[in-house]
Amino acid sequence: MRTEDQVRSDAAIILGFNEVENGIKQGVGQLTTFNELGFSGVSDKPDGWYLPDDRGSVAIIFEAKAERVDISKQKWVDEVLKNIRIANTKYSKVVGILYNGVEIRVFKNEEEVTSPAATLQQKSYYISLFTGEKIDKKKIYSLTKQINDCLHTEFGLKNLNHRMIFTACALVAKRYGALLHKGMNFQTLKQSILSTLSNEIQADVQQNIKLQYLTKVYDGIEVNNENNQEAIDNFIKWVAEISECVNSDNWNGEDVMGIFFNEFNRYKKKSESGQIFTPDHITSFMYRLIDVHKSDRVLDATCGSGAFLVKAMCNMIKEAGGINTIEAKQIKGQQLYGIENDKDIYALACANMLIHKDGKTNLEFLDSRSTEAGEWIKSKDITKVLMNPPYERKYGCLKIVQNVLDSVPEGTKCAFILPDKKLEKDFTDNRFGNKLLKKHRLTTIIKLPENLFFGVGVTTSIFVFTAGQPQAGRDIIGYYIEEDGLVTVKNQGRQDIYERWPEKEDYWVTSIQNGTDELYNTRQIIHPSEHLSYQMPEKPFEIFEEDFIKTMTDYEFFRQGIDVKAFNEKLLQTIMYSSSVNQLLNTTTITIKSE
Repeated sequence: MRTEDQVRSDAAIILGFNEVENGIKQGVGQLTTFNELGFSGVSDKPDGWYLPDDRGSVAIIFEAKAERVDISKQKWVDEVLKNIRIANTKYSKVVGILYNGVEIRVFKNEEEVTSPAATLQQKSYYISLFTGEKIDKKKIYSLTKQINDCLHTEFGLKNLNHRMIFTACALVAKRYGALLHKGMNFQTLKQSILSTLSNEIQADVQQNIKLQYLTKVYDGIEVNNENNQEAIDNFIKWVAEISECVNSDNWNGEDVMGIFFNEFNRYKKKSESGQIFTPDHITSFMYRLIDVHKSDRVLDATCGSGAFLVKAMCNMIKEAGGINTIEAKQIKGQQLYGIENDKDIYALACANMLIHKDGKTNLEFLDSRSTEAGEWIKSKDITKVLMNPPYERKYGCLKIVQNVLDSVPEGTKCAFILPDKKLEKDFTDNRFGNKLLKKHRLTTIIKLPENLFFGVGVTTSIFVFTAGQPQAGRDIIGYYIEEDGLVTVKNQGRQDIYERWPEKEDYWVTSIQNGTDELYNTRQIIHPSEHLSYQMPEKPFEIFEEDFIKTMTDYEFFRQGIDVKAFNEKLLQTIMYSSSVNQLLNTTTITIKSE
């Protein structure tokens, strides 16, 4: 077992207290007193300290114990709390850490944090306990609309992909410290973004040469109007405001960039490559549907702008304890894999991942139908697949699906969004067979709301497969999510303004995983020899007395050779001009005069 000195020494490296930083007093030891650290007259000795010169910043006090020591005892907690109170005399925000090399207890001022990361983390994790406010999604929607409109009307940038890439690259540059300020002319702005971008991806280009597409696409973007200084200043201001949200230390599972890209994409029903961009709430649902967790290796072989990968990153990092944990770096760098075959969209995905730092080196510019793509997938030991491939046959929709299923390990859970009848219309050996089912099992079909892809004109379902296990005649379970609770907001697309979706998502995830649907009663058993889609119930046949009378009257007219149109016209003329009308209270009497 490690001694207290060993625990303290190891903790210094993990926390980063052994580093030299301007404006920071930090370190570990047994002999340094609070008095020597600037707390006049205090002889107590902390085991570790992080004390910024800026008293408005977060301070950290560390207390080490030998591995054999039970840190659940109150006397050790009291010791930490005493040191926190000493630090509070100069700092209003203090994190206290009690650690024995195995177990850890964390205090935010004097209040214990009940669910921190289970192991000791870098100091940035503990600083983040105090920093940041809840991300304002409505603000991001508003700012993104302003940016999109500005680039389109004031800059004359007509290509939507280029507007997205230009903005995303500005956010990347801002993320890495580019100096974007009011009064810059357009060429200086563009060059500052490009130089920052080039410098930051240089190391990653050595691992993935195709990252150069990002700078090439960005450098090739041209605008029609470079001289509107007010528009340039507004663009810089709005990018800075979005950047504050994207880079917030409180980013804890919210897909900020998903909001950003969804707002841009609402102007665009489909990409030139047949892609339909996946709504943010559906990426969240599918993540939970196939039980993705922080140790998974996630693939999207038609990743588009990266919505599934960013959602997976957000949720996996949240499960790991936050963006400043050690596990977060592992997730970003080694657990997210994407393929895209459209150069502009590939560049956009790279920018999206760069904004979140790391993960971008696992994006490949490939044709997902190809043998090369299959071999690349096989090399990644994928454990979960989340995809929304292009739907048309000309883009090889089901060839992509088959290549993915054939290339991931046996037993891999794979969820694809496809048109409702896609598996029945395409790729069949005969009326009841599907090539995919010879090798892979389709376990679940979830029909999505009919208005999910507003204005696109396609209805879709989620098809959940288990790769490498033949169907062998086993039944498929189907469900129908008729409503998602979102509403259409004028000029802002479909949004969950009443916050109805989270409750619905919880219900459907739980119900589908438990094989039930007690509330909506949509669950059905689908026999693969008969159907490969959710079967909408037929409306019951109903007949009303009025319908019966009309049908019988029409038949009698036909039998007697009466022209219905001529009869109706004559009847109308007679009622209007050859009759008397009397009204008494609620009764109207029409008397037709005899000829």
